[in-house]
Order: sequence, then structure tokens, then C-alpha cells
Amino acid sequence: MVIASDIKTRICSLFNVLEDEGGVQRVITPIEYASTGDAVVVRVRPRSDGGFVVDENGEAALNASMAGGDIECDAVQRWLEDQRLVSPVIFDEDALCVIAQNDLEIAPAIFRVAEAAQQLFTLATSRATRHSSDFKARVAEVFDAAAADLDFSYQADFELPIAGGMRADFYIPSQRPLIVIAANSLSRLLEAEIIHMQYQLSKRPGMVVAVAESQSAVGKKQFERANYYTDKTVSFEPNDMRQLIEHHLTFVQETTA
Repeated sequence: MVIASDIKTRICSLFNVLEDEGGVQRVITPIEYASTGDAVVVRVRPRSDGGFVVDENGEAALNASMAGGDIECDAVQRWLEDQRLVSPVIFDEDALCVIAQNDLEIAPAIFRVAEAAQQLFTLATSRATRHSSDFKARVAEVFDAAAADLDFSYQADFELPIAGGMRADFYIPSQRPLIVIAANSLSRLLEAEIIHMQYQLSKRPGMVVAVAESQSAVGKKQFERANYYTDKTVSFEPNDMRQLIEHHLTFVQETTA
């Protein structure tokens, strides 16, 4: 179809491939490091055995460190441990890489490395980039009022049972827990996406909802994108937040009845 062909052309145009010395191909991807506007750059290096090393040249760790992040923190170390179990991406000498055995494996490896680079940067800088605001307190007010009216309990700042030591701002335990992330920054929104991915990979039940302080706080494009990588991403509005909690409790009651 013409439409399919046009989509393929547009997707390919988002990647810029440059040739460096020694047969190295430098791929500038459309994926960006959180809150920086800097693209993730991936390099494809030929090996003597006919394969390829696909890596990000250690830039994720370097950029995180320059932004005040800590790649040695517990969250990053747990995430790296989990990657060894579920992903071909390895972390070697401060660089994320994938070994591609042939040409067909290069494109998937580029996506894997770029995605991992973005996640590493996000986790390493998440504590450093969170800015103080009353946003979380405003979300807590909605939870407190709903809990009093509807007679349920919730936990705040709950450490999730997944790799990376990531935490939910609000957590309602049930057979399918409600996991709410108060996203007052792009970095926190990306953490919600990582949490959702980790829950999918580990096949744990859970509904991950990112509540953005506003679209402008996280970026309109990133806000729209996040709906594909979380169960739901919404802008904060107290009444809507209350309804979301009520609908989730009703769903849990109906499925357990």
C-alpha cells in the first residue's frame, strides 16, 4: 500500500546514518535523553568474525554523570541486573552494547541500545532532576479524600517489587494493583514507562498510570507518546483522578466477585 510505504519512508527519515573511520556507522536516532533535547547516538562497529558491535560509546553514563546523576546508585545497578536476564544489552566498560551476529540483527540492536541508553540516563538522573513542588501533595489530597469516602487503603512512596528499586508515588494493593506515578517532570514520566515495561517483562499484574502535572511539564509529544508505554497517561485534574480511582476499585471488585 502507498500509505504503508509512506510510513516506512518517514520512519527511516528519522534516523541519520553517518560513516566514520574504520567502517564504523554512526546512527543518530530520534530517541532523546530526558529533559536534554540530545539524541541518543548509536555506533555500529564491524568485527573480525563478520559480526558487529552495536553500542552508544558510553555516552549515556557520561551524560548522566555530567547532569549530576549516579550510575552506581542502587536503582541503576538493579536495572542492569534485570537487563542481564531479559535483554541482549550488556554494560561493559561504562558502555551499553549488543553483539549482532549478522546484518539482519543490526536494526533491532540499534533500537535495543538506544532504548537502554535512555533508560540508564533516566534512572541515573531521576533523583537529581526531580524538582520540588506541591504537585504530589495535591494528588495525595485526592487519594486521602477518596480513601476516607470509599473505605480503602493505599501506600505512598511504595517500593515496587521490580528491578531498579523504583517507587510508586501512590499504590493501591489488590489482585491488579493501581500504580500511580506523579509525573512532575519528563524524567519521572519516563520512569513510569520503565515501570510499565518491567511489569510486562516480569508478567506481574498491575495498572501503571502516569499523572502529569501538565502537558507542558513533561512536553506535549512525550505526553502523547507515554500513552503507548503506560496503561494510561493523564493530566492532573482532581475530579478525573477521583473517578479513575473509583473505576479501578469497581473493576477489582467485579473481577474478584
